[in-house]
Amino acid sequence: MKNSLLKGLMVFLTMLCTSLIYSQDVSGTVSDSSGPLPGASIIVKGTTNGAQTDFDGKFALKNVGPNAVLVISFVGTKTQEVNVSGKSTINVVLKTDAAELTEVVVIGYGAVRKKDATGAVDQISSKKFDNVAATNPASLLQGKVAGVQITSSSGEPGASNSIRIRGNSSLRGGNGPLIVVDGVPLAGGDVTSGGASLGNGTSSAKDPLSFINQNDIESMSILKDASSTAIYGARGANGVIIITTKKGKSKVPELTYSTSFSTSSYSSKFNVLSTEEFIAATPGQDANHFGGAFDWKKQILQKGNTMNHDLSYSSGTDKSNTRVSLGMASTDGIIRNTGIDKYTATLYNSNDFLDGILKLETRISYSNIKDKRGLLTDNTGYIGDLLSSSLYWNPTHSVYDATMPGGYTRVSGDHINPVHILNSYSNNGDLSKFLGSLSTTVKITDNLKYNMVFGMETSNSTVKQEALPDLNIQDFATATNPADLKTYRGQAAISTDQRVNKTIEHNLTYTKDITKDFNLNAIAGYSYYNYNSNGSFVSAKGFAASQTNLLENMEGGIPTETRTGSYKGLVEMQSVFARISLALYNKLNVDLTIRRDGSSKTAAGKKYGNFPSLGIGYKLVEGKEGLVNDLKLRVNVGKTGNTEFPRNSSVGIIEYNGPDQFNIVNNANSQLTWETTTSYGVGTDFTLIHGNLTGSVDYFNKNTTDLIVGIPSTSGQPSPAGIKYTNLPANLINQGVEVTLNYKIIDTEDLSWDISGNMAFLSNNIKNLGASNVYNVGSIAGAGLTDSYVQRIQDGYPLYTYYLPTFTGYDANGISQYADGGALKMLDKQPLPKMTAGFSTSLAYKAFDFSTSLYGNFGHYLFNNTNVALFYQNQLGGKNVTPAVANSVQSRSDANTPSTKYLEKGDFIRMGNLTFGYTVKGDALERFKMKSARIYVNASNLFVITSYSGFDPEVDTNKTLNGIPSAGIDYLSYPKSRAFSIGLNVTF
Repeated sequence: MKNSLLKGLMVFLTMLCTSLIYSQDVSGTVSDSSGPLPGASIIVKGTTNGAQTDFDGKFALKNVGPNAVLVISFVGTKTQEVNVSGKSTINVVLKTDAAELTEVVVIGYGAVRKKDATGAVDQISSKKFDNVAATNPASLLQGKVAGVQITSSSGEPGASNSIRIRGNSSLRGGNGPLIVVDGVPLAGGDVTSGGASLGNGTSSAKDPLSFINQNDIESMSILKDASSTAIYGARGANGVIIITTKKGKSKVPELTYSTSFSTSSYSSKFNVLSTEEFIAATPGQDANHFGGAFDWKKQILQKGNTMNHDLSYSSGTDKSNTRVSLGMASTDGIIRNTGIDKYTATLYNSNDFLDGILKLETRISYSNIKDKRGLLTDNTGYIGDLLSSSLYWNPTHSVYDATMPGGYTRVSGDHINPVHILNSYSNNGDLSKFLGSLSTTVKITDNLKYNMVFGMETSNSTVKQEALPDLNIQDFATATNPADLKTYRGQAAISTDQRVNKTIEHNLTYTKDITKDFNLNAIAGYSYYNYNSNGSFVSAKGFAASQTNLLENMEGGIPTETRTGSYKGLVEMQSVFARISLALYNKLNVDLTIRRDGSSKTAAGKKYGNFPSLGIGYKLVEGKEGLVNDLKLRVNVGKTGNTEFPRNSSVGIIEYNGPDQFNIVNNANSQLTWETTTSYGVGTDFTLIHGNLTGSVDYFNKNTTDLIVGIPSTSGQPSPAGIKYTNLPANLINQGVEVTLNYKIIDTEDLSWDISGNMAFLSNNIKNLGASNVYNVGSIAGAGLTDSYVQRIQDGYPLYTYYLPTFTGYDANGISQYADGGALKMLDKQPLPKMTAGFSTSLAYKAFDFSTSLYGNFGHYLFNNTNVALFYQNQLGGKNVTPAVANSVQSRSDANTPSTKYLEKGDFIRMGNLTFGYTVKGDALERFKMKSARIYVNASNLFVITSYSGFDPEVDTNKTLNGIPSAGIDYLSYPKSRAFSIGLNVTF
């Protein structure tokens, strides 16, 4: 018996020693058809020995037997079992499982499986927009994400876009989201130098996304609630957009070339009277009939052409990968002498050292934009505005007159020939941007990693504006003194702007499977942000009539009319942050986040603030067959901040204004702090009908306090100069519901068809402002309308509520009649949409594919400043009008008064894009040594359904009054165009 026990013990020890001797370390990568998969699970079958892949899809396991079996799984893919068979490196490509939620979304400082996210996060991948040409990547989000509204400031090539996530959270501006590119938060705001505006034109605004080439984008994640944005603290109140750029993936080198050509044209149905209609509408006014025939569309507009070229090269190994790209886009605008040229270059490189212990990543991007603009302003009706002049120019005038200055017909000082404006004014910008980052990741243990990111963003801008003397923009008819006349002849200005944004971040990430049912992921870090800006400008006017090159001869202007100036500023912020993510039984997910920020913008005693959040997700159903496949509930609450107000707002500033002259520009406020938004929300994510229907529903409530406005001590009203920035004891409340649905109708080898839709319902209200605090906003322009306004901020009403007399019609004499004697009243009408919606569908049959998208805004009103400023009966004769005015019963003696007569519903549905494509397959690819090839045609802005009578119902020109921007007022911006494109994508 003893011998048997002894033999048995010896056998056991021998087997144990053999197992220990032959156990090994196994490492590798897990990916799918799109690339590495972060968060994939690798378990040694029959044991608790396991690991998860990191952000690059890499994993490492210790003590793995040579004959062990690895079980590899990831959400949205089919689980695979792989025999180790003595191998130390195992790379696995998982196949998609349509019955699962498939998305991995990028969040602040990491990535998470969509099914484990506790916050409201949406992600758009490059597959959704690779075949859509856009000069600004923001437009790629239009109609794609519930609760996100994208509006272009105009149809001008390269125009900036406003982005609103779940409404406006501030009164005075700063409502755009934080943009983070590859982990580096961007400075935000317009990067165009604007110090030298001539006063008769505006510099083109370039938002941070304008400089990014869409072909370099891998994905865009939109973080909408406190659970996902609180990690960014005082910069997260307006939401966050995280852009992840492409990097090398394939072990086999790839060369990709993409090109497209598009032609665009004016898309609006907006019209003024033709020459024949004008003559018929002005009988007995022969003095206003000059025998010419002017068509503003033919004289001002043209076919716009765009040419795009993109070339990229990528390669990779187990330890390194590289991607480089070059891009060029050249666009001629639909208004003559306008356009933009954009050049981009990027480099990505990563290397692993010391068997994966050390990883270095480098990202560099450079872009340059050169643009040309016409004399386009937000001052509708201004005598030098190109669009205003072209619309109301008497159509019986000819264009040219050799006896007049410059050889162009001219009527009077306030009626300038639009072709003259077009050819004698220039506004050229040259803007360059550099964005670079260096990331170092050190694997301290299997569970603990250290990461350092240093990012730098620089921008340099120069804008040159010139109005030749023969144009004589000012009212020369009133200048009887030759010296005065010269003062107004010719203007030139040059402005420069330089900005440098430096960010350095350190963080530690700890990941641990405490048990098979209890997983921990934690991150803690420090962030420092430094933003420097400086610029200068010089302007001159009063040149000799014969002078042509004013910019190079600015000394030729009258010395007393020459202006110079400069500015510089510094903003600093330092922060500490932490997040703990817990997963229990693969059912319950809990995220706890805290960030503490300190900002140089706020007052000395208000430098620091805390921004916590809590997010909870619970999976009621997961991975089931039948009708309900997945169902998750989410709830979150948290606090974020907004620091988008001017630097030095809390300190007193005195400006030198000549000998013995000093002006108080800003009054000190020792209590100034940032705006704070407290929000909560509940939501659900679901997969239904055998994995074919996925979607989400969210409710949110955002309450912003400490609203900042600039108030002078004398009047108590906001003002752009001599002000004191202060926090109002008011609440700005935004609440709404968002719905997203995606349905896969057909999914076979040869045929697939899916549809997607989203909608959001939003309301906002100002509370606790106090009855005495009323702010007039919504400045409008036009003859006799200086200092007029049409909106008001008032307690108990939505933002920018219209404040107007109610127009009831005309009396028998054609005089406008108003309710209550023309009293101004707060109306139940606002310019912000109560509902936004988007719809898209894609269909593929064998090598052919089709896709289209539509979006719309509903429930709001627009004020047509174009009509009130340009088109009314008293204009008809000397100037042109619209057919509606010509046919109106309004008397020529009727006063031009802003009222509800100019309020119109702003509802619209627009077809954003429509694409047909063909993917080359078979022998043709092999013959030309190609991996893939695709040709496509695309149409954008094909149609818009609306009752609005103006150029376009998408209105987004902010004109401030009392330091508060307007909304929903049509100031006659550059018209949008309809474009048709053909493109080719080839990979070798």
